[in-house]
Amino acid sequence: MTHIGGPTTLIEVDGWRLLTDPTFDPPGRRYTFGWGSSSVKLVGPAVGVDELPEIDAVLLTHDQHADNLDDLGRALLPRVGAVVTTVAGAARLGGGAVGLAPWAVHTLSAPGRPSLSITATPCRHGPPLSRPITGDVIGFALEWPGQEHGALWVSGDSVLYDGMRQVGGRFDVGTVLLHLGAVRFGVTGPLRYSMTGRDGVELCSLLRPQTVIPVHYEGWSHFSQGRPGVAGAFAAGGLEARWLELGVTGLVSV
Repeated sequence: MTHIGGPTTLIEVDGWRLLTDPTFDPPGRRYTFGWGSSSVKLVGPAVGVDELPEIDAVLLTHDQHADNLDDLGRALLPRVGAVVTTVAGAARLGGGAVGLAPWAVHTLSAPGRPSLSITATPCRHGPPLSRPITGDVIGFALEWPGQEHGALWVSGDSVLYDGMRQVGGRFDVGTVLLHLGAVRFGVTGPLRYSMTGRDGVELCSLLRPQTVIPVHYEGWSHFSQGRPGVAGAFAAGGLEARWLELGVTGLVSV
């Protein structure tokens, strides 16, 4: 795995190359998120879009926010093998993008490689009743033959709610890419749109994964909790994290 920045992570397994939420724009620009909210990108990607290997599939949790799909990330999509995202996102993107509702399954197959099963998992990108404003988001549970510890789960941008808790009842999660950051916007005051470190501790106490990899906690002005806050919450809750150095490929036992 290579954490490129924000939610963007390159996953290489058994010949497959998967990229989550491609964000490759340079820093310094302010992006609007609708309804008066906005955020400035503070840090650029640790790996440039032109440095990527050939990508078999992009796992796009949602397309409507630039911290998950920015301009250079969007330009990359026609050059990848497949794009898997929300049903609404696939309709907007076109080009053969695969849209999945929560718990729907899409399978990647290719000669000489094991089949890789992608199950969409529920997300709620904000407080109750926020979905019409924030839009649909999904996570991804990845399964393939030979996994030692269980499914690899990309949580997606979400607050902690019952839909997230249901993942542990459906999958034996061995590894989780955990989207955190406690996103807030000035226009909506104390309301949060993604999990805090404390939420991550509560969720992982239910899932009991072998490896927890925090992502999507830095690089933008709308994150209210960066690595120090997340690490402090994890330490207080007795949860050990695997922090991937940005741009450096690390081996993860899945």
